[in-house]
Amino acid sequence: MKLRQRWQAWWQARHPASDTHRLVQRNIYILPSRPGLFFCATLLVLLLASINDQLSLGYALTFLLAGAGFASMHATHGNLRGLSLDLKPPASVHAGQDLQLELRLHNSGRARYGIGLRVGTAGEPAWVDVPAGGHAQLSLACPAERRGLMSLPMLRIATRFPLGLFGAWSVWRPAARVWIYPRPEEGAPPLPAHAASSGDGSASAGLQRRGDDFESVRPYQHGDSPKQVLWKKAAQQGGEQLLVRDSLAPASRRRWLRLADTAGLQDWEARLSRLTAWALEAEQRGEPWGLSLALDESQTLEPDLGPAHLQAALQMLAAAPGGVQP
Repeated sequence: MKLRQRWQAWWQARHPASDTHRLVQRNIYILPSRPGLFFCATLLVLLLASINDQLSLGYALTFLLAGAGFASMHATHGNLRGLSLDLKPPASVHAGQDLQLELRLHNSGRARYGIGLRVGTAGEPAWVDVPAGGHAQLSLACPAERRGLMSLPMLRIATRFPLGLFGAWSVWRPAARVWIYPRPEEGAPPLPAHAASSGDGSASAGLQRRGDDFESVRPYQHGDSPKQVLWKKAAQQGGEQLLVRDSLAPASRRRWLRLADTAGLQDWEARLSRLTAWALEAEQRGEPWGLSLALDESQTLEPDLGPAHLQAALQMLAAAPGGVQP
């Protein structure tokens, strides 16, 4: 057990988790490929035949091919050495979809050819050439099967350029983590009835708005309408902070999505999938909506609108107890 822990500690120290990766001497590995092993076997046969028959031309051919092999090994290793990579923060997806990993390769030296990247050690790599002193971009698909806060898997960078006799590779452990939202239910039933409350479904007369009267002023949030911004006050303050009129919609138009509304489903993940589908539909309708999982006080999201509100709701559903957080 101690040996395994020491091995893991050594491996993690040699390949620290980071969203940038630079290929240097200490993190590039190289071994003969299958054609390279046959090439080495051929050299051995030529050498033995030359020794047995005392063939000068046999010696010359053997050492000439051996020199070409060593030059190929040096070129293969150098095709990776000095290359830099960075990862664009991936966007969240729903369970069952593929994460799109956007990778950028930076080359400050000569041109690099036949650079392959893949997720993990299985599957076919995606290949790209990087021009001299230039950059290249590559997109990899990473399956996301379960909801939760997902750590990105290890990436493998490899090449066999120029002759394919040797394979050089390196591993990259990205540090980024991404939310995987629950899979929305297909053919979900209609949204539950309107309810203006703190989450228990009771109506609240204090949430009514009459005409164009506004309840208060609050800082600008992403998704607010430009018509609500107090531009005159912002100009007086030099644009340091944007303020908006905080208008409360009529109680009849404030919708709550509650876990209790999915009581007809026995499976926990199916209930979260229905809430996810409802959240997407409510946001599309453009009516203020809130979310209540009724687990504790922190599992309630007040009614609002906008991408930030939808993202907060989906993250709360993804992090609900029972979610997988590798």
